[in-house]
Amino acid sequence: MNLFYKTSLLQKIFWASCFVMIIASCSTIKNYQPNKPFVFENKIIVTGNVNKDEKKRLTEQLNNYWDDSLKSRKVTQFGIFYKLKNPPVLDTINISRSKTFMNAYLNSQGYYYAIIKDSSPIKIDTIKDQLRATVIMKIDVGKNITIDSVSYSLTDSLHKSKKDSILQNLAMVQFKNTVLVKGKPYNKQIISDELDRLVSWYRQNGYYKFSREHVFALVDTSNEKLFKLTLDPIELAKLIAEADKTRRENPTWDITIKQRKVRDTSHLNKFFIGNIYYYPEMKITDSPDSLMTQKWIRELANKKGDLIIRDYKGKFILKPLREHTFLRRDSMYNEDRYYKTVNTLSKIPSWKQIDARIVQRNVDTLDLHFFLIPQKKIQTDYRLETSRNSGDFTAGSLLGISLSAILNDRNVWRRAIQSSTNLTGGVELNFLNAQDNNATQNNFIQSVQFSLSHTYSIPSLLFPVKRLNKIFRGVDNKRTIINASSSYTERFETFRLRNINAGFGYEWQTKRNWVVAWRPLNIELYSIDTLKGLKLIFQQNPFLKNSFNSGNVLGFGLGNISYTKNFTSKKKPDNSHLIRLGFEESGLATSAIKSLDNQIYTFIKLEADYRFKHKFPKSEFAYRFFTGVGIPLSGQSLPFFKQYFAGGPNSMRAWGLRQLGLGSSILSDTLGATDFRDRFGDMQFETNIEHRFNIASFGSLKLGSALFADIGNVWNLRKDLINTDAEFNLKRFTKDIAIAVGTGLRMDFSFFLIRVDFAYKVKDPGRKSTKDGWMSIQNFKWTEQRDNPPNNTTVRNFAFQLGIGLPF
Repeated sequence: MNLFYKTSLLQKIFWASCFVMIIASCSTIKNYQPNKPFVFENKIIVTGNVNKDEKKRLTEQLNNYWDDSLKSRKVTQFGIFYKLKNPPVLDTINISRSKTFMNAYLNSQGYYYAIIKDSSPIKIDTIKDQLRATVIMKIDVGKNITIDSVSYSLTDSLHKSKKDSILQNLAMVQFKNTVLVKGKPYNKQIISDELDRLVSWYRQNGYYKFSREHVFALVDTSNEKLFKLTLDPIELAKLIAEADKTRRENPTWDITIKQRKVRDTSHLNKFFIGNIYYYPEMKITDSPDSLMTQKWIRELANKKGDLIIRDYKGKFILKPLREHTFLRRDSMYNEDRYYKTVNTLSKIPSWKQIDARIVQRNVDTLDLHFFLIPQKKIQTDYRLETSRNSGDFTAGSLLGISLSAILNDRNVWRRAIQSSTNLTGGVELNFLNAQDNNATQNNFIQSVQFSLSHTYSIPSLLFPVKRLNKIFRGVDNKRTIINASSSYTERFETFRLRNINAGFGYEWQTKRNWVVAWRPLNIELYSIDTLKGLKLIFQQNPFLKNSFNSGNVLGFGLGNISYTKNFTSKKKPDNSHLIRLGFEESGLATSAIKSLDNQIYTFIKLEADYRFKHKFPKSEFAYRFFTGVGIPLSGQSLPFFKQYFAGGPNSMRAWGLRQLGLGSSILSDTLGATDFRDRFGDMQFETNIEHRFNIASFGSLKLGSALFADIGNVWNLRKDLINTDAEFNLKRFTKDIAIAVGTGLRMDFSFFLIRVDFAYKVKDPGRKSTKDGWMSIQNFKWTEQRDNPPNNTTVRNFAFQLGIGLPF
């Protein structure tokens, strides 16, 4: 056994070595000078008293500071191979230049005592006529400088005045928020951040003219022991040696923020807001300077006279502009509120471009001018969409086609209210049914759908209680949404679905950049006609009968609430995150009325969605986690239009649309290929991982690829004796989880992206031939049959998916 084990291990090492050699041989080097040493590879080895993460960060950053004539630029292809083009000829003179650049970077990071050594002699490998040089830089960074003390001394010794005292007091009020903390590592970036923080704080408190040029940081690196008076050269040498040892073993610096001496002290004047002017009908050819100075025939002002509209035809009233202006006359100038006003106005779709000017009037007064270029008031749009609802677009049976006509009004009632009307018609074609004489449904047109919707988006929060308006006055990007829609869907010989929806809700953004959407009133009225095809489906799948019921959804009070936040990490700007939390309820307000039990669905739904992206120069790592659960109440079940499903181009890509689950159940798989096999569940868990990378570029077309894995499933909450193993059970969770892996091509045309993905079912809970549904390498199969002798259903273990845009 031991001999067999050792032989097997040697074989693995042999094949791994062969694989590495193959990869190396597939890499290409172009345009090098034969028989002359060229830079083939750069390496940086960081040592010193720093942790692992800091070493990794420094290594990555220092690689950017090689001299251009000493840097090998390798381009990764297909995620594995690389190409080295035009490698620079080795010139040792450039090594000292690289040392200078690297030392300057280390100084900016607080490493002032680093020792940089190059590997001499340089290693050169000979392969045919190639002389490949590997340049290695060994860097002992030593210990980072730490901050010993922080102080503010903002009194100008040249102009001592009361204004200087106010500046000093303001700085001390915000001292607790300083980024300079005793004991923390020193670098130039945190000094810059602290100066920016102070300047921003002053400009929030009326100091409009205060800038970075008026403050600086004084760093004290001296050692007090060296000031000791001594004439003994031996004692002096000893003091210098002790100071140098202390500086290297525990280097600390004192930092003082001071005000720069200037002759013009107007930057110490505090400014206040004067008048605010709006130009809501500005043309793209107009000059802001001429608009401010010309005589206006039309001027509309508020009662106070500080908000003034200057226009030509009176297309807009003052209210929507006033709602999104966060400064008023006689209020202290605040730069944050000024930019908040500009950004908020720019997000109202009535205007396509916003510009602003600040004009000083008198010694301490600022007038604000906002220039707004309006959108075209009435806009129409037509959209043709197609989709394949199957697991394999190359051999799929369902094709959906829809045409939409959209009418937008960008300025309803002159209040910058957005109005949108959407009329859509669509059909779903079933090629398989049309060719199968034994199919339950022989309609070439499988289903038709018509819908009409109308939405108003009002750029303010319309609360019935005025006190709430004051509470929410400071929030950003606020709007009230009123919508109504109706639709008709008929799946021939199966069912007819009619529904009318109406809702009233609010959206706003919090100070911490959470986007809150609250829909306190949500009414959805549904009516389903059961046809003979659906009755036959109920015989095959009795558990579906509870889901396909006529009923209504009524959310009142809590209704539908979602919290969304999209942000980028400050410490790691290459990392971006998206978090979405959702809650929906129906029937809670009417649950006490027994007569409505059979008319209104009663349930609550909870959802959590997290997405993460880490960008590299030529690739990207993306991750998504989603979980959702709908809890039916009052003995009901969730309606199918509120249930979860998995599979398709954006979810569990080895399965067709709505073809995964439920749990480990195989009931739907045992039905005929032309029967109704869609699966809907009360609960879903899914996580997706992708490594996306570029392959090549052809003009504006970028060709990319990805390696991905999908993990998840859909379950019911309640146990069903007919559909066994379909309910969620924590003990059976690992058994029920489905896993797929795959790859694909992405064709990015800048304005849209076409995606073709191929995925294989590594673990299929419905696969009973292996333990827990894992694929068998020895008995690999592209297709297999479920245990259903009468129907003899063939199930694919793979799927091709065609999608528009990235899956997440």
